[in-house]
Amino acid sequence: MKNLFDVVGAVILRDENVLCARRGPDGSLPGLWEFPGGKIEANESPKEALAREIAEELNCIIKVGDQVESTTYEYDFAIITLTTFYCVLANGEPNMTEHSELRWLAPELLKELEWAPADIPAVERITQELGKDD
Repeated sequence: MKNLFDVVGAVILRDENVLCARRGPDGSLPGLWEFPGGKIEANESPKEALAREIAEELNCIIKVGDQVESTTYEYDFAIITLTTFYCVLANGEPNMTEHSELRWLAPELLKELEWAPADIPAVERITQELGKDD
């Protein structure tokens, strides 16, 4: 039986752009793009977990807003339920500690990146809600 994990991801918005984070070469899903975040710990709400994870991963403080999407995806290593939330920076600038690259992209450009499968439904929702038609 595969492990089940509840994880959260931050769709951090600034100047109409979205922060995208590329996974490092080590670990699962190397080189794929994701919304930064991580596992929900015992006795944590999803929003509390997300604020903690972003402080740990990106060394900045966010304000967590409305839910974007919740998706369950079965990888070969685990079954992940990813819940994403719109966020804004409250203090500091994102710094890479675990990721190999960070990019700020307009919502309509998100689909140009190769995303981790669990993140794709959120990418589609964000593109639909925030993207500009040319």
